[in-house]
Amino acid sequence: MQGKFITLEGPEGSGKSTHSRLLAERLRQCGLTVVQTREPGGTRLGEAIRQLLQYNGCGEAPQPAAEVLLFCASRAQLTAQVIIPALQRGEWVICDRFTDSTLAYQGYGRGYSLSALRQLNDFTTGGLQPNLTLLFDVDTKTSLHRVRSRKTKLPAGAKDRFESEPSEFHRKIRDGFIALAAAEPERFKVLDTKKPLAQTQEMVWQIVAPLVDNTRGAVGECNAR
Repeated sequence: MQGKFITLEGPEGSGKSTHSRLLAERLRQCGLTVVQTREPGGTRLGEAIRQLLQYNGCGEAPQPAAEVLLFCASRAQLTAQVIIPALQRGEWVICDRFTDSTLAYQGYGRGYSLSALRQLNDFTTGGLQPNLTLLFDVDTKTSLHRVRSRKTKLPAGAKDRFESEPSEFHRKIRDGFIALAAAEPERFKVLDTKKPLAQTQEMVWQIVAPLVDNTRGAVGECNAR
């Protein structure tokens, strides 16, 4: 695989989706071919699963074990259908959430065994690991304030299941992400998203720029923008 695989992780309201778009745009300005995707979703099957997971799209909430398996089903489809083919073509893949979200949400948040979840993740992805994971950190109070004050277009009568969870659940998730980052400092880079958007965006680029292929002169061109 010659392409690069970058994942963006973080609690709800951390800004990772915005930075996923901004990073993809900047990499394209460097002349790179970029696939921007998300979890759950990114394929027709994945987007259908997203509705089930996030908004109780079938009319009932999935049980915790079913929640884990639905995330894995979406991830298996995305990995096989989108991520691996793009990397094999030499393209860059920017993914809003990946395996670490399962460890944080269903492991630290729901209380499932991290070891069991890692085995499921490996089965789902064939052991695929990101080249770089950007963790957008935000304290729980700020996280919940952001998600509950922003205006989003939801299906009629729907509520976001995860954003509606109690604050203790979100605290566990945030603690989980921090623990995961501490365990793999070479892969994870933690960013404080309470800083202004432009400042955080520039911090992201300073982390990502060294990955860009120097032989194409792309880093110099992009840093000059």
